[in-house]
Amino acid sequence: MRRRRFAPISGLRYLVLSLLVAFSLGPLTVFLFSALKTQAELGDNPMGPPTSWQWGNFLQAWTTARMGVGFVNSAIIVVGTVAGVCLIAGCAAYAMARLDLPGAGSVLVYLLVGGSLPIQLFLVPLFFLWTKLHIYDTLLGLIVIYWAIFSPFATLLLRSFMLAIPRDYEEAARIDGAREWTVLVRVVLPLSWPGFLTIALTTALAAYNEFLLAVTFIQSPEYLPVSTGFFSFKEGFSQNYPLIGAAGLLMLAPMLVVFLALQRRFVDGITASGLGGI
Repeated sequence: MRRRRFAPISGLRYLVLSLLVAFSLGPLTVFLFSALKTQAELGDNPMGPPTSWQWGNFLQAWTTARMGVGFVNSAIIVVGTVAGVCLIAGCAAYAMARLDLPGAGSVLVYLLVGGSLPIQLFLVPLFFLWTKLHIYDTLLGLIVIYWAIFSPFATLLLRSFMLAIPRDYEEAARIDGAREWTVLVRVVLPLSWPGFLTIALTTALAAYNEFLLAVTFIQSPEYLPVSTGFFSFKEGFSQNYPLIGAAGLLMLAPMLVVFLALQRRFVDGITASGLGGI
């Protein structure tokens, strides 16, 4: 009978993976413990499990921060942002990857430079421009800003994905009489859907968690997204940290479910794009 040999490399691999899992779950566990304590117990025992589980913190956080309204606004913002970014990035990436347009290299450099600039540089000009356009303190105004800041990365990623698609499919369609729009809609887009799914997921996560622009360009409570609800737990010069933890877990839940459901597609899209054409 042949004995199985101990593979030290496999054992080391499992050890490293176990440490990574513990490193990832440790902060979440402490975060969950914090959400289930009282403010006084959190000060006495910040790291350990609670002595009495305060499940009512979740209900109190939900009502205090008006998270129901925040979730609706965040859903509108995320859907509008993802739809706009997919449309803008899809058209731009197709033009740069498949149409051999003059000056495409300059546009590529512009996107790289523009995407690397900090958004804080544009806050003041955007504030005055959005006020004159009467879209300040509206969901549409915030969504338009998100289109601008998330489209460059999505365009570069989608362009890399489209560069990997063989041109034989397009040439066969053109021989059959297909025009450019038909080639885009019926040939390139169906082959690029993993790339679109990847940019949709990354854009949705970024728009859902964005905070700075949301508190700058939204002032009315009925339009605030859920990411700004943490301001509701301020008590004088201190914060109610158990309620902040409970609200954070409630905010985390929807995107965690979406990411876990689509993680394989997300990794496949990133791997297929490779970003090697940038």
